[in-house]
Amino acid sequence: MSDEVKWTKSMADVNRDILVNLQSPHPSYYVALSISILLVLIGIATLAWQTSYGMGWAGITSPVYWGVYIVDFVFWVGIGHAGTLISAILFLFRAQWRNSVNRFAEAMTIFAVLSAGLFPLIHVGRIWVAAYWMFPIPNTNNMWINMRSPLVWDVFAISTYLTVSLLFWYMGLVPDLASIRDRVRGLRRFVYGIMSFGWRGTAKQWHHYEAGYGFLAALATPLVLSVHSVVSWDFAMALQPGWHTTIFPPYFVAGAILSGCAMVFTLIIPVRFMFRLEEYIKKEHLDACLKLTLLTSTIVFYAYAIEFFIAWYSGNPYEWAIFEKRAAGPYAFYFWTMVFCNCIFPLAFWSKKLRENLALSFVICILINVGMWFERYNIILSSLVEDFIPGSWGHFQPGIAEILITFGSFGWFFMWFLIFCKFFPVVSMSEIKLIMPKPLSPKKIQALSQGEH
Repeated sequence: MSDEVKWTKSMADVNRDILVNLQSPHPSYYVALSISILLVLIGIATLAWQTSYGMGWAGITSPVYWGVYIVDFVFWVGIGHAGTLISAILFLFRAQWRNSVNRFAEAMTIFAVLSAGLFPLIHVGRIWVAAYWMFPIPNTNNMWINMRSPLVWDVFAISTYLTVSLLFWYMGLVPDLASIRDRVRGLRRFVYGIMSFGWRGTAKQWHHYEAGYGFLAALATPLVLSVHSVVSWDFAMALQPGWHTTIFPPYFVAGAILSGCAMVFTLIIPVRFMFRLEEYIKKEHLDACLKLTLLTSTIVFYAYAIEFFIAWYSGNPYEWAIFEKRAAGPYAFYFWTMVFCNCIFPLAFWSKKLRENLALSFVICILINVGMWFERYNIILSSLVEDFIPGSWGHFQPGIAEILITFGSFGWFFMWFLIFCKFFPVVSMSEIKLIMPKPLSPKKIQALSQGEH
């Protein structure tokens, strides 16, 4: 793939073009940032109202103690997975197409996990009480965290994932921060100088940098499989119809990577336009990203089919009833939206001509993210409303608070991502230079001019 990419820019152009565009983005950037901030303000206002009037206003009642907020939590954790996949795993396999898009993926991981971390707090209602009881400290009531609970496993898995991803992301930024430091003056030079840790680009520094970067990539790779597997155990360890199944770990991992890849493409297209990066994020890079999305979509399609087969083959009437009602019951709209967005629409990516249509691919990737949100909604809510006790069965309808706070979380995510794009290179300049053609030496030029080989 990388051998087909034709670079028309020289290494001297890389820093100049990317850093100039960093300072003067397209006006649409400020429109997008304003919309994101507006959504955040709506989410904050709704959360303040919900805190005053209680969780009943959000629609969370028995038996549905996990409402849309936990759907959002699982969704945002999944979004963060493609960052580690594209940055770490593809780095270890030396897939050079990642060099143009890895910074998008890494930043997306950080802000997606930060968005996910909000919802366990929002979900409990009284955030100040939850913040106190979350820590295993001595207390007069002798109440302690249940370390055997899968929910506690989430804390360790996601905090580890965030820490390693943050280190991996920041380490890759250091050479680019030094490039910005050398081109600015005053307070900005001082700030970027501190952030770049005195980077000078010496051979010794590059040696240690490459060793450390490779170590973090190897360390982060198992997290792709482990983190969302742990999230799936929140469900699989529960004796709940539709949840208690061993297919959940690989199923959740494949779905997380699918949603993450789709979100990477969704971010790349507008930011590529806003910061005029068409010469550095080429169609070949976008094509490779869409192929990875198609691969994970196929795996998810297979998981959906196997999930239904296992429910039928198990002979458990409660299990099979859940899946029947997902496909043909009150939650059929959510189920078929999930199937079409995640499995049917991505089939268009089998066509190279359709993959090259950026507008169509952009719309399909947005639909994939819609479908992945509905997948989590379908899994969580349809099982909770009908457990093994028919007397507690009911129907769940999300409240206006949950809807507005969900939109607020998207504003929160896009706001931080857009701010990051304004102050840091969204394309890794140092890694782009590694895959660009090296300049010829004067002796080589003379040899070629004389016809020598």
